[in-house]
Amino acid sequence: MDDNRNLPKEPGHFHLGICMAGAVSAGAYTAGVMDYLLEALEAYEKVRGQPGIPKHKVEVPVMGGASAGGMTALITAAALQQKMYAIDKPGTDLLKEHKDHILYHSWVDLTSKDMFSKMLDTEDIKNTVVSALNCAFIDQIAERVLKPENPETISWKPLPSYFPGKLKLFTTLTNLGGFTYNVNFNAQGSKRPYYMQVHQDYACFELTDGKSAANKQSGWMPLNFRAGINAQTAIEAAMATGAFPVGFKARRVTRPKDIVNNNPLFDQKMLHAIQINTDPYQSLNIDGGMINNDPFDKVRDVLSEACGQAEPELYNNFNTFNSTVLMIAPFPGSKPVDIKLIDRLMHVIGLTLSAMISQMRSKPDQVVDAMNENCAGQYLIDPSREFRKADGTIIHAQGEKAIACGALGGFSGFLNKEFRVHDYFLGRYNCKIFLRDYFTIPDSAKNENPIFKAGYEGIDADKYRSRVDRNWQIIPIVNEVDYTFPEFTFSSGSNWPALDWSVIHRFNTAMKKRVQSLILNLVRYKPVHKFFLWIGTRILLRGMITKAVLGTIRDELNRWQLLK
Repeated sequence: MDDNRNLPKEPGHFHLGICMAGAVSAGAYTAGVMDYLLEALEAYEKVRGQPGIPKHKVEVPVMGGASAGGMTALITAAALQQKMYAIDKPGTDLLKEHKDHILYHSWVDLTSKDMFSKMLDTEDIKNTVVSALNCAFIDQIAERVLKPENPETISWKPLPSYFPGKLKLFTTLTNLGGFTYNVNFNAQGSKRPYYMQVHQDYACFELTDGKSAANKQSGWMPLNFRAGINAQTAIEAAMATGAFPVGFKARRVTRPKDIVNNNPLFDQKMLHAIQINTDPYQSLNIDGGMINNDPFDKVRDVLSEACGQAEPELYNNFNTFNSTVLMIAPFPGSKPVDIKLIDRLMHVIGLTLSAMISQMRSKPDQVVDAMNENCAGQYLIDPSREFRKADGTIIHAQGEKAIACGALGGFSGFLNKEFRVHDYFLGRYNCKIFLRDYFTIPDSAKNENPIFKAGYEGIDADKYRSRVDRNWQIIPIVNEVDYTFPEFTFSSGSNWPALDWSVIHRFNTAMKKRVQSLILNLVRYKPVHKFFLWIGTRILLRGMITKAVLGTIRDELNRWQLLK
């Protein structure tokens, strides 16, 4: 075996691949994590190698994600070349807009404090129903961030040095048309075609300076927001990966044929089988999280190519690894409970949909890693915080129950801006603690791994060590950081946001109106049929459906303790 493979491609460089899972409105949490991560990388790079400060370089060659995570990856890419002013803590006005901070403005401010009213508005229903909810606000945000009207007024800056010259970006897509391939069978003395389809798809970009020539054979589409290069395709991909099925409308993505035929996230056998001839190629897509909600395997593939280390036994070993995948997951996977063995139709329908989605998202290639309890090649940031009850008891919440946007399958953040504010700052706080205490290497790696051995040579400062196990930080924290969770005073009167039920119940009329518009425009009716349907809907159906929906909302908010 060649011992040179133990050496990094670029000695002294540690490579970080960032994967962002789907999150719906909890994208506010992911945005908060990314905000502090960029801040920590920037602070370290400014002083790296100065006396008393480690020397190893940390760079990010790839970011990818699904749904809200894919949207955040593209928004982050736009933010990298624009000046942002740090928002370490909320001000006295929790609901104040921060238009000069792309991540915060995109995920916390959105387009209004009251997003639910916008989502119930019926302006989008013009004799045709495209989605259960009005999602025009997504178009507004995507255009605002990824294709600004007046780019000359923006304070642009070069891509930070902790990103390589060409940053790889991708979003997952669920391609409804799919790619058709043929499995030949011998039949009656001839070859008989047997057609099948694959619906997993990826929109792949490469953030460039705008001067580099496009290489369509690479499968990476050049992207530059300042020059507007492929910005429209980035907008389409961002909206498509977040097109929550039924709730939000399906989206079209247009790409050059050569880009699709050379998709770098498909293996060569698959690419050979699914070649397309239409140029440009246009697909109709829904939420990328339907098929691949946490594409850490694809981030790993790109990362391994970038750092020249593809063998799992090397990148999963602290003493030899030169890269790792950092997964940001507002809804980390939890062990499923045993199903109830009931054969009632509605129960089975629910289980069937759940089983289909779980099977589509499964990653058989990762089963071997499931047995590895000491896996240096992947780290996870997920929500975590403590609550103090009225009697003084401290409760530790982990995962989706630690965020306010976790209720209603991630849609609760659209009900109230305070939920998004909380989750954004929780994301920043969790990232601080993670980088300080958990994103670390043991003493053996500091002494044997060539990257960290050189990086920490002559450095023995306690401030670069974990407070938990005394391990050494991968991204050294060099600036003064406040590690306390920000003090909040929400309208609930506590440090956990909560609503009066009256705030939600006031949407009763708007919801009835949208339900009625959905039913009357779902299909084309004869005039007489539409008249009687209008009567039945107005008298009975819209009230019954609205009552059921509001009841579900109330139950969910109560379970998350989001109601006063």
